[in-house]
Amino acid sequence: MSPIANFVFVPHNEHEYLQLVALLDELIDRVGEDETHPLASLMELLGTLIEKYEDQFVPELIPDVA
Repeated sequence: MSPIANFVFVPHNEHEYLQLVALLDELIDRVGEDETHPLASLMELLGTLIEKYEDQFVPELIPDVA
């Protein structure tokens, strides 16, 4: 079994960010919207880490108002 640090970490670059997004996608496929599932808290944590990275490094799309 791999240490959890191999899967859960603060992303510092796009590669790490994409790893977390892929893991979250896998968990969403397994857990769905079951908030009582044992992995639901892990999903929430990954979502928070991803959101923090996006807030810092992903430019916000501004709609073109013409």
